[in-house]
Amino acid sequence: MAGRSAGREGNPYGGRATSPAMLLTISGPPGSGKSTVAAAVAEYFGFEHVSGGDIFRSLAEERGLSLAEFNALAEDDDAIDRDLDRRLRETAATRDHAVLESRLSGWMAGEHADLRVWLDATLDVRAARIAEREGTDVEAARVETAAREASERKRYLAYYDIDFADHSIYDLAINTARWSPGAVVEIIIGALEDYEPAFDEGPVPVEVRYEF
Repeated sequence: MAGRSAGREGNPYGGRATSPAMLLTISGPPGSGKSTVAAAVAEYFGFEHVSGGDIFRSLAEERGLSLAEFNALAEDDDAIDRDLDRRLRETAATRDHAVLESRLSGWMAGEHADLRVWLDATLDVRAARIAEREGTDVEAARVETAAREASERKRYLAYYDIDFADHSIYDLAINTARWSPGAVVEIIIGALEDYEPAFDEGPVPVEVRYEF
């Protein structure tokens, strides 16, 4: 992948003069690095970057709530989650030059996704990243992150029969604790650029009970 640094100005990973028409989803738990990676991959290919996290945060800010408070509210008001998921699903159905990034994007995009990526790291690693990013205590970040994940796992299993522990739908899974963000970006770019339809024997079908 040498030579990419000479690409699009301002993009450390280079860039393409022309981009394939495709929808890429990048999913993962909080602190996995999905936002950073998704933004860089989108920039490289000249794709739109659609972030579920940004949508969720904007909804929380509109109500004057913290993410933890808004997440707790969502446990009792499933319209919040369903509204976000509906928007993700609609985006997937209408975009063909985009990176759709959220914990649930691979599931919500379903048959519309051309490539589904899962990023992950241990809870300890992710909590340390979150604490550094938000200027909080590592242990507090760990407890809050674990509680948030348990809450989301319960809700989405009830909503759509989605098990977050099931990674079988993803075409590529990366432990981001093992590589730098730049190296993770390069791995994904390489997978996309080396993709040859003639050798594609088909993705794993996504079976979701879409009830918005």
